[in-house]
Amino acid sequence: MISVDTLLQFAVLGLGLGATYVAVASGLLLMYRATGIVNFAQSVMGAWGAYVFVGLRSDGTLVLPIGSVRITEGPTPLLPAVVIGLVYAMVLGVACYWLVFRPVRHAPELAHVVISVALMLTLAALATIRFGSAQLPVESVFGSDRTNLFGVDVSSRELWMAGSVVVIAVVMWAYLRFTRSGAATRASAENERAVVLMGFSPNLLATIALGFGTGVSALGIIFGGSLSGLSVENSLAWIVPATAVLLMARMRSVFVVLVAGLALGAFQSSIYLLTAKPWWPQWAQSGIEYVLFFAIVIAILLVLGRRLPSRGSIQTVKLPDVTIPRFRPVPAALLVAGALLVLVVTDGGDRFAFTMSLIFATLFLSFVIVVGYLGQVSLAQLAVAGTAAFTLSKLTMNTGLGFPLTVLLSATVATVLGVLVAIPAIRIRGSQLAIVTLAGALVLERFVFGNVALTPLQGNVVGAANVLGINLAVSEGRDVARLPFALMVLATLVLVVLLFIRIASGSTGRAFLAVRANERSAASSGVDVRSTKLIGFGLAAFVAGLAGTMIAMAQGQVSEASFSVQHGLTFLAIAYLGGISSPGGAIVAGFLAPAGFIYTLTQEWLSIGDYYALISGIALIITAIANPVGIAGTTGHQISWARQRLVGDRQDRSAPPPEDRGEPATPDAAKVLSEGVR
Repeated sequence: MISVDTLLQFAVLGLGLGATYVAVASGLLLMYRATGIVNFAQSVMGAWGAYVFVGLRSDGTLVLPIGSVRITEGPTPLLPAVVIGLVYAMVLGVACYWLVFRPVRHAPELAHVVISVALMLTLAALATIRFGSAQLPVESVFGSDRTNLFGVDVSSRELWMAGSVVVIAVVMWAYLRFTRSGAATRASAENERAVVLMGFSPNLLATIALGFGTGVSALGIIFGGSLSGLSVENSLAWIVPATAVLLMARMRSVFVVLVAGLALGAFQSSIYLLTAKPWWPQWAQSGIEYVLFFAIVIAILLVLGRRLPSRGSIQTVKLPDVTIPRFRPVPAALLVAGALLVLVVTDGGDRFAFTMSLIFATLFLSFVIVVGYLGQVSLAQLAVAGTAAFTLSKLTMNTGLGFPLTVLLSATVATVLGVLVAIPAIRIRGSQLAIVTLAGALVLERFVFGNVALTPLQGNVVGAANVLGINLAVSEGRDVARLPFALMVLATLVLVVLLFIRIASGSTGRAFLAVRANERSAASSGVDVRSTKLIGFGLAAFVAGLAGTMIAMAQGQVSEASFSVQHGLTFLAIAYLGGISSPGGAIVAGFLAPAGFIYTLTQEWLSIGDYYALISGIALIITAIANPVGIAGTTGHQISWARQRLVGDRQDRSAPPPEDRGEPATPDAAKVLSEGVR
């Protein structure tokens, strides 16, 4: 039996975590109210201020993105260190708005999600380079005293944290309620055009909001770091409960953010108390708090999804172009022959890297299906692939089933999971769906993949695969990349691409594009939107599942690290960089991915280490701003334009590429369907 005093003590301890959630969610709220963007990089941006605080308190050094400055001889005093850290975070927030968010302010939600994910990965990579990946202790701003609350001895530190965010919430409320710029910010969330007509600058309002919001988030992460340590991994994880709090407030109310965040932290701490009891099931001890966050997000979005606020906007920027794919035998044969040649002439690490690129291309094709063609922002594709990988391990080690049945069954399990993900997508979309899939991916990582009751610390071994007497193991003796396995991977990619082309060029593919263009218009044109989404998510999950099984076979065992949320976000970024709307983009992305062929060659020639993630993040930001069709899309436009100039008629020879003429990226649903269904 748990006493009331013990519950109160744990609830007070949870107020510290709740204060962090409130602070990060407050930054998210200000950003959304000013720009309509859900900033997935908010917690990482705030973490930079916390890192600066730790550096100053350590030896008085102010660490900059490039270089450092000695502020004091020895540790900087506490209050100046806090102030400098918060100002640093505010300056970072302003810089991020003008350099990253402002150019895509009026872009579709897909661009918003991608640009914020790209910024998150860039800042996380830079933080790893500048501060290291190890968890750093953070000094408590409020010390470690105890106090008496209702006759119970509790920590005063958490009470001070909660009191601080209460003051911040009151200041935010007063700014939004009583100042002209705050009132204009609230109006901007509903109708930006009206704000412009009133004489306010939306960019100035957003600058104030993001600067102040990033400073508040930095203070919250300093609070949270004093409880659980500061690391890049922790800063990435804090965005999930913060978005849950934001949704509980319906992206509007400052005081609901305050109450919901503190309550969520207290409840989470109470759950920790329960998990320590002997009657609590062992399998439900790891990651249970993320299951809680996911349940809250799902409940809110399913109940309030259609009533969450939307914004007015001055203009709309098109989605990445989509071209109906066609099978071209000669180029396809040349590409396959080239891949075969590379696999035959290489060996060792180079062949393994090339093989991994082919596997990643298969995985990226799932992004093309669900994001590029269906228009649904899913951040859970790598987690879905991980589900198939873990299933393959269980099947190969605990059953007598052989290849390829184990692979197909594992991919089928992933398909079922993909269909379950599609259920919320029937009601929600855009940034809201991204939040759901991000929370779901974190649940799989922490509650399933990283659960020692389900996953041994040494990993899940994958049994050997044989078919018709051929050993498909990736390695044997000194041969770390056997040719039969590589050929199997290539054959799988070819079959998946052919399947995609067949589906995308038929009635199902046109239904995908109709839903992507306009769901209401698609429904009025006779498209069953619900079934189309279920098919799209299921197909993408099956393809991701195939890729997941091949990753498992290539590694020989399955672990949490291979399918982490951070890797999943990186893969979305690389998919967008390669070209999110074409199979060619998936192949390009496969070769750009970490552990892929280009990555391996770059490491061999230049040894850039962690800088590869930083360079990839910066490249994605530039791509999302300047060229939303990705590398493959740009190349395709250039080839088409050159072909038109060379073989087209005289009237069309001088025409610029389609995107320069301002043609719509995706026609409306009625036009898509009227062009013919095969």
